[in-house]
Amino acid sequence: MSEVNSPWLIVGLGNPGPDYAANRHNVGFMVADLLAERTGGKFKRAQKAQAQVVEGRIGPPGPANRRVILAKPMSYMNLSGGPVSSLSDFYKVPVSNIVAIHDELDIDYGALRLKLGGGDNGHNGLKSMTKAMGADYHRVRFGIGRPPGRMQVADFVLKDFSSTERKELGYLVDRAADAVECLVIEGLERAQSTYNS
Repeated sequence: MSEVNSPWLIVGLGNPGPDYAANRHNVGFMVADLLAERTGGKFKRAQKAQAQVVEGRIGPPGPANRRVILAKPMSYMNLSGGPVSSLSDFYKVPVSNIVAIHDELDIDYGALRLKLGGGDNGHNGLKSMTKAMGADYHRVRFGIGRPPGRMQVADFVLKDFSSTERKELGYLVDRAADAVECLVIEGLERAQSTYNS
């Protein structure tokens, strides 16, 4: 199957369970949930992987319409690579058609950066994905900023967004979902020029 005709695997990174649902580290899940809502699908357990998936289509009718598999690994962040690799094999998705949506400490809150490949920057979800299948997948990096004062990074990412941040969060998640759709339908360069901030 050529890459043009292959489906896209869009992975929101996060930790499963209600205790983590509103954490900064779970913004990938938030974006995936919104994308699922837009396709009219509901997440259900994957047969072949420790993940929840929605199969659907995004884009206008015609040649720009894309088949997508939205996924949320249910393995905890630092083991994301196993489920993503299993889904990639099962749905026959080339690594270049995989998109990881994740929180990023080195970018201001709410800013987006899209890129293909690169390092993991200490992000355990990316580290696990890269170990499982190499680094040549797309990333949609959602800025969460640095921890204040002397707060440890691990504590910061596992805390819920602040009340001030939550005021804008819905809009920012919506924008990140738009960026993912643009990447899949129109390509990386167009998505970068429109959404990178």
